[in-house]
Amino acid sequence: MAGWNTIERIRRLEKRITKIGFKFNQSKHSSFTDDHGALSLVPIDAMALPIYSRDAELFVGSIEGLEHWLAGVEWAREYDRHLKLSDDVKRARKEDDVRARAMLKKLAGEKPDSKADSA
Repeated sequence: MAGWNTIERIRRLEKRITKIGFKFNQSKHSSFTDDHGALSLVPIDAMALPIYSRDAELFVGSIEGLEHWLAGVEWAREYDRHLKLSDDVKRARKEDDVRARAMLKKLAGEKPDSKADSA
């Protein structure tokens, strides 16, 4: 049984992952137990993270592992911001470009040829 601190920890993680386009999901290939958790992150919806398919498990592991992985993702994004390489606006614009290309292919009746086109 989860204690209140664990519930609050999961709520904080959920806010962080939602902010970058993920949601929790049950892992397809691992099971969850009290001793060894196996949760996964998938894109939150069809609009989020358009280069990945909707069922792509981009992280699978424990809560502790997720906290470390998420810190790395957040660090990389912050580093890109400091270098002026990328920011939320640029990222959103590029994701819109990917969505638009996928929609054009779909309307033209072409089969998507990569993960990036399967949104």
